[in-house]
Formats: sequence, C-alpha cells, structure tokens
Amino acid sequence: MKLPRITLEQWAAFKAVVEAGSFSLAAETLNKSQSSVSYAIARLQEQLPRPVLRLEGRRAVLTEEGKVLYRRATELLRHAEVTEDFARISAQGLEAEIRIAVDLLLDVRLILPALEALSTHYPFTRVRILETSLSGTEEALLEKKAEIVIGSQVPVGHTGTPVKQIRMLPVAHPDHPLFRERTHNECKEAVALGDPDGITEWDLKSARQIVLRDSGQRREQNAGWLGSEQRWTVSHFANSLKILRAGLAFAFLPEDWVAEDLRNGTLRQLPLADGGERLIMLHLMLSSRENVGPATRLLAESLVQCLKRTL
Repeated sequence: MKLPRITLEQWAAFKAVVEAGSFSLAAETLNKSQSSVSYAIARLQEQLPRPVLRLEGRRAVLTEEGKVLYRRATELLRHAEVTEDFARISAQGLEAEIRIAVDLLLDVRLILPALEALSTHYPFTRVRILETSLSGTEEALLEKKAEIVIGSQVPVGHTGTPVKQIRMLPVAHPDHPLFRERTHNECKEAVALGDPDGITEWDLKSARQIVLRDSGQRREQNAGWLGSEQRWTVSHFANSLKILRAGLAFAFLPEDWVAEDLRNGTLRQLPLADGGERLIMLHLMLSSRENVGPATRLLAESLVQCLKRTL
C-alpha cells in the first residue's frame, strides 16, 4: 500500500492559513510557532505539482489549484476527526458526559423532562449545559464544544430538526414612560405615547433598551430590533428581567421568559403600532451524526419529543 507523502498536520496547517489569512494567525489557531507552520506549508508546497498558496503582502492567498485542494483538505481532516471520535466512543462504550449548548432564547425548564429521561436510563452519564447566544450557539456546533446544540441558525453543511417556535415580545414595567394612563369611556386603559394606535418606532428610539450580549468569540452578531440610541447590554435574560422590573428600560424578550411577569402584572407588553411580535424557530442539531453514542441519541430524541409538544 502506498502511503501519503503529505501528513494530516501539513493539511491542517494549510487549512488554518487559508482560514486565518496569515501564518501568524494560523499559528495562534493551531497553538504552534509561526516557524513550524511556515515549515509545514513549505513542505506541502514542495510535494505538490503546483503551488496552492501565494503571498500578497502579508496575506496568504489561494491559487486556483489551492481552492480545489482546500475543499479536499477540509473533507479529509473532517473524516480523520470523525474516525478518532468513533474510536473514542467505541473504547468508552458509553458517554461519560454529554454537552448541550442551549440558546438563551429557550427557557431551560422546558428541557427538564428530557434530562430526567436520560438520568433514568443512564444515571452515570453527566450533563453539562452551555448557555449560549447568537454566534456563540453556532460556534458550539461548528467547533464541537457540545454534542447537542439547540439554536436558531442551521449552518451550511448541517441539518436541524425544528423543535420550538419562540415569540419575542416587547415588554416594560407598567410605570415605564412609554405607558401613560387616560380615561376613555369612563374606564381607565393604558395607552402608548406617540401614535394613538400604539407605540411607534420613533418612541422606542428615544427610550433605553436592554439587549443581549453575543456569547461568541469569533464574530459578533446582532439580532432583532436594535434601534434605540440608549442601550444597556447584559449577558443573560435573567438580568434583563431585573432591570425591566425596576422600570429602567424596555426589551424584546422570549414569551416563556416573561409569561409569569405578564400574568402578575410586573411587566406589560408594549402595544406597538406595527404589532411588535417576532417569531424565531429553534432547531436541534448534532455536532456529529456519524458518531452518536447511545446516551446522546436518547437525549436528542427526548429533547425533540418534549420540545415539539410546545410548538
């Protein structure tokens, strides 16, 4: 059998340089010295019939041949990773721990029945829940920080099962300046400032808004209505609720997070002129469909069942 001349380490260096755009950034990604990355690329270039990279200033740019080989190298490395994962799972027999990345849009209370089902069948399998938001949820999938991911974005090359539709509602404390009391037909009713039929976008722009921080490390995403000039950023919806209950701001929050406050009157939905409701579909995704252990498979199936009941 003829063995490949180019090693996986060299292909990994090639992939890292392409994605990072430079040798120095690739070295940081791989946690290696820049000289070792440069040497790996030089050896790779020597063993190929045509160069795959050319330097333009300090940037490494793909040649036409390099574009084709980059796709092949990416697939080769993915297969190597899948093979190693399979060997690890086979040796262990059963997962010692399952990591779940759950977008903060989802109230964790909704997945407790699935966690209980897992504990009943596999009591010694630990569960680690990662609370993520925006690009942080996508990173958890792409970088395999979790075996199961529940988020709103399904990246290219992955598939997801729709499990829960989230209603985002604009809410504020009843005494917030966006509300005022007036008498109409001998009964009191809360109406909005500005437009007689509801709060306009102009009204919102002049009020303080609470927004959620992106938990991703690679790239920051924005989502939803972000038109307010005054913004306070928090890392969790629980902190949003504390600020809202103090009457200091308004926010768009998932209905499940504010349902109790709306029932007891601590918060009220803002009557926006355009309706003000936004729907987001959450999907359940697996970081690797090829190598799924029995406990992970059971938990994924249980999550789909218990969340779909709330669709």
